[in-house]
Amino acid sequence: MLQETTAAAPAAAGGNNAAALQQMGFDHLIQNFDVVGWAVFITLSVMSVMSWYWIIVNFIKNTRLRGRADKVISTFWETPNAQDAIRFMEEQPASEPFSKIALDAAQAAAHHARQDGSRLAESLNRSEFVDRALRQAVTRESSRLENGLTVLATTGSTAPFVGLLGTVWGIYHALIKIGSSGDASISAVAGPVGEALIMTAIGLFVAIPAVLAYNFFVRINRVTNNQFDAFAHDLHDFFATGSRVGEVAGKR
Repeated sequence: MLQETTAAAPAAAGGNNAAALQQMGFDHLIQNFDVVGWAVFITLSVMSVMSWYWIIVNFIKNTRLRGRADKVISTFWETPNAQDAIRFMEEQPASEPFSKIALDAAQAAAHHARQDGSRLAESLNRSEFVDRALRQAVTRESSRLENGLTVLATTGSTAPFVGLLGTVWGIYHALIKIGSSGDASISAVAGPVGEALIMTAIGLFVAIPAVLAYNFFVRINRVTNNQFDAFAHDLHDFFATGSRVGEVAGKR
């Protein structure tokens, strides 16, 4: 009889452990959500959706931009006639930044030429007027490159803490359950603790892609901004003096 009881004890313990492990799945997490649990889960889900949206949008945008940049710049400078070059820039998509910078410079130079003899021409020479237009254009296009980066940075920095809130809340429920039942076995606490661990994992899964994507896009934007500055410098020389540095004046 004693041997049967002894043999039954491990079997019962094994059954309890198996039942406890079944309570640590995602289904158990959903079924046992309270208001705070749902708030944490929905917040993390929204963060994940928003971050992946901006990851995809920025990846497509930067891929198209880098694929077109060299062609747009080289075609502009290789076109013999300035009017044809400007016409080529006007034909570019609205999302193409280099063409918009060139068009702003051309419009500024044309506007200043029409105002010859006016107060505008007296207060700002052509070089200063074109330079101001180029600065505004570069700043505008640089700002557009940063769309969505705030969302990625916010998600990467806050999602782990939101997941940690779910962890703390799950452990709190585990302690409440232990105190009310007086049972500190694994079967009593596996569900709440499992829920807490899953919320931590969800927070990390949301944060890690956002952080990696943010660093990736910041690096790409830094390179693109350098291209903006170099192109704007050449545009200033061309529209202010009639030629780029190293070119023969009047080539166009």
